[in-house]
Amino acid sequence: MNALVSTPSAPPPPPAVDPRRGRLIALLVAAAFFMENLDATVITTAVPAMAESFGVAPVALSVGISAYLLALAVFIPVSGWVADRFGARRVFGGAVLLFTLASIACGLSESLPVFVAARIAQGIGGALMVPVGRLVVLRATPKRDLVKAIATLTWPGLAAPVLGPPLGGWIASTWSWHWIFFLNVPLG
Repeated sequence: MNALVSTPSAPPPPPAVDPRRGRLIALLVAAAFFMENLDATVITTAVPAMAESFGVAPVALSVGISAYLLALAVFIPVSGWVADRFGARRVFGGAVLLFTLASIACGLSESLPVFVAARIAQGIGGALMVPVGRLVVLRATPKRDLVKAIATLTWPGLAAPVLGPPLGGWIASTWSWHWIFFLNVPLG
């Protein structure tokens, strides 16, 4: 009687990673990082126009700026848990969608409370978008290309806060402050 005896085998090797796919994912996450950091500073020079539109004093808009930054600070720590629970790619896609929809809501808002609520939603989307996006990049990039991928992710995030105030002022004076937020839609 012949019996088949199974011997333990080594786990299959991880699938080969296409370097082009890793670069594309790094560029997508870099764009998300750029959007997140741009939106932290882009409204600072548009505050007077926004305050006039909302019928409030310019200082009242500080809550809109702070709400975004606080939402980022509160939700970044839970982003890893959310990615582990629901999958990094799914969370990243959902975060980009939330950020984009919240940007539209910011641009369409006609009152300060609606604007603040939209900024909180935008901050939550941004908080999930960047850390989870980095995780997706790390998983999709071959080890030999990780330094390039991290550099690709980093430079847009460094440039965005510098570009934000002049870009926001130019958009608000050329068109309307609303377009500051609609700018995120094509990237989203």
